[in-house]
Amino acid sequence: ESRNGLMPMSHYDTLGVSRDADEKVVRRAFRRMARKYHPDLNPGDEDAERRFKEINEAYEVLSDPEKRGKYDRFGDNWKHADQMGAGFGSGGPFEWTVTHSGGESPFGNADDLLNQFFGGRRRRAPAHVETTVEISLEEAFHGAKRLVTYTAHGRSRRLEVSIPPGVDNGSTVRISPDPGQQILIKIVLTRHSRLERKGNDLYLELPIPVEDAILGAEIDVPTLTGRVRLTVAAESQNGQRVRLAGLGMPNRRSPSTRGDLYVVLRPTMPKDLTEEERKLVQRLRELRRTE
Repeated sequence: ESRNGLMPMSHYDTLGVSRDADEKVVRRAFRRMARKYHPDLNPGDEDAERRFKEINEAYEVLSDPEKRGKYDRFGDNWKHADQMGAGFGSGGPFEWTVTHSGGESPFGNADDLLNQFFGGRRRRAPAHVETTVEISLEEAFHGAKRLVTYTAHGRSRRLEVSIPPGVDNGSTVRISPDPGQQILIKIVLTRHSRLERKGNDLYLELPIPVEDAILGAEIDVPTLTGRVRLTVAAESQNGQRVRLAGLGMPNRRSPSTRGDLYVVLRPTMPKDLTEEERKLVQRLRELRRTE
């Protein structure tokens, strides 16, 4: 695909290396470019995500001597090599004339032809490792670190992984510790004792004395960043919600942006009333019935 009407960029241009660059130069360029355009470091940047895919594709080709040889000879058409078997005489990207000698092709079958011309190597998918990490709501709020064990090139390795703030249950964190190796970390969020998460908003069921709901009061409310003072309006009803703006979860793509905390008021009925308290409640009932 061309950019701005210009010729398409080659894989060499994508990595910023010359055509005679050796394997070490190609690897260094890949690491530098991958760090610059990694999606986790450029949240919400679609151009960076596209560039990251182009960089991975370029490295996959240029890091493999045989693929690189095909690419140097045929350009982007090298990828049609895997279709050769189905493409004989069908007007595909390549056309071949096979001369028979003694009733047999000198190449044998189509797979032999691929081996003769392309070295028999097929396109390999990048190696993926999937794992699950369990974190608390507090860790999802502040971010966390975990040691992840994975296998690369036949060896077991351990890597410290940063879990960014704002991840949710089912979120996936992607990292590329080695060229061609990608670790997909699925997040499992443990249940909090008091707070419930819905998107980036948090909900807290707050028991309060019934007299505070009737007369109004100021009550301490626990949040993920400490306790805050909440003013309960007089005559608050059971299930009434009070919104505390900006005290919810951070947005993963924009951690400075946060959801809200909704406090759900749950007035509790008194127990073990004294004789004086009973008289006061009885008097209140009498007053309410005469209205």
